[in-house]
Amino acid sequence: MSHAPERQEKNCLNCGATVVGRFCHVCGQENVVPKESFWSLVIHFFYDITHFDSKFFYSLRYLLFKPGFLSKEFASGRRASYLHPVRMYVFTSAIFFLIFFLIYNPEKAIIIKDEPLTSQERADKIKDFEDELKTKQTDSSILIKEIQLLKDTTRAVTNLDLLRTAGKNVFGQASNMNYETTGEYDSAQNTLSPEKRDGWFMRAVTKKQIQLNSKYKGNPNEASTNFIEIFLHKLPYLLFISLPLFALILKLLYIRRKQFFYADHAIFSIHHYIFSFILLLCIFLLGAVRSKPGFHWVRGVEVGLFFLWPIHLYIAVLNFYKQGWFKTFVKFFLLNILGFFSLIILFTALLVLTFVQL
Repeated sequence: MSHAPERQEKNCLNCGATVVGRFCHVCGQENVVPKESFWSLVIHFFYDITHFDSKFFYSLRYLLFKPGFLSKEFASGRRASYLHPVRMYVFTSAIFFLIFFLIYNPEKAIIIKDEPLTSQERADKIKDFEDELKTKQTDSSILIKEIQLLKDTTRAVTNLDLLRTAGKNVFGQASNMNYETTGEYDSAQNTLSPEKRDGWFMRAVTKKQIQLNSKYKGNPNEASTNFIEIFLHKLPYLLFISLPLFALILKLLYIRRKQFFYADHAIFSIHHYIFSFILLLCIFLLGAVRSKPGFHWVRGVEVGLFFLWPIHLYIAVLNFYKQGWFKTFVKFFLLNILGFFSLIILFTALLVLTFVQL
């Protein structure tokens, strides 16, 4: 509700209906003077912010310390005192991913360290390559180049230098042969009889591998960094998609409880996801603190928070659906199994999509 004065006229400026009281009973618009001063806008802004904060922290208290209570209140129609679950989810997930991306740096997830090899490491690799040369299981010309590079003590050598010398593909190739271009691969396929050619899926995978190997040739660290960055920025979408699936699993597990509609399961799922965001955020922040000297004890707190997640979920299910503890435990177990497999499927789909967009 705004702090602007109420209009003397009783016609709604939005829909034209006759207004009885301060709000229109048809569209809900407040019947106040439309011209607002700058000061009234400032007051309205701070009122909305503080009103949001008070509802958020009031709702958060019940979400953390009374599992299932907030969902039960919302399903029962007692909603005015609490922040709407969708608004709470959007706000919490935004804060979570903002801090997560500030803490986690994809560039740290490198495959090969670009650091000079020590004398002992060079000697060990020379011995390994010479032994491999005797077996003749690898192209001898490549091994000879790598050995010569390692024996050249006038320059520093890294694992990346060896990879570039060998000309190895970062992503490998699904085909038995290594092709430099997609045109070369298509030409080779056209020489084969139709029954010996790769299927459409193998052709698509092989062509993508050829393109990526050409793009990231000799630079696996750049490939891994870009891959992880794309994957992580799509993670919020995966979690958002998994939410209705989680609610669907609850709907199937409690299909005989006719008093619960799919929307009720969805509200419960949203509150569970909000709690998960907060818990994971605490674990990530503790992980960042743990690297500091004298904070090794934080590991125990992280483990405790990790085990708190299933306990909180079990109590929430028990309080919300009001079934016996044993039946609830069985359904809780099935919920976790089915939820785990649904996440595996979604993660696989996300990995494929990331690979396609890389």
